[in-house]
Amino acid sequence: MGQDIKIRDMVETDCQLISAGFAAQGWDNKLSEIYAGYFREQKEGEREVILAELNGEFAGYLTIVWETKHDAFRNKGIPEIKDLNVLKKHQRQGIASKLMDEAEKRISKRSKYSGLGVGLYNDYGKAQIMYVKRGYIPDGRGICYNDREVVPGQNVKLDDDLCLMLIKELTSQT
Repeated sequence: MGQDIKIRDMVETDCQLISAGFAAQGWDNKLSEIYAGYFREQKEGEREVILAELNGEFAGYLTIVWETKHDAFRNKGIPEIKDLNVLKKHQRQGIASKLMDEAEKRISKRSKYSGLGVGLYNDYGKAQIMYVKRGYIPDGRGICYNDREVVPGQNVKLDDDLCLMLIKELTSQT
């Protein structure tokens, strides 16, 4: 059977669907309230939530935040791709790449650049490699924690909020 990957915008009924998908793989921190907030922000024009389906089944999502909390991006009007997640059972099938293609296409209509933050521990290894292969480079400002630059001597926790911020110049073909 061929792989039919469909990319679409989030609708309100997806909140429970997404939450259930991640709960099934043991991620109880992906609560439906998070997705309800994403949907509300999408309705208000602050965020876009892009979903991927594989053969009609929810497979993953990412969001675009048009005015990010990350100062360096916000001050330059650079939108941020945030929270790219593909269900484990659907990884390594091109879904993240399709989601990124769509996000970059949408961003290129409003900005010359796309930004994102990537985590620094092992769970983010695949994402780190994918972003570099897609042409993302460090923004030159070091790492940040909760969207704030980490300064020399500062102690921070190695968790999902410790990121290296990356940037990519988008082309008209993106």
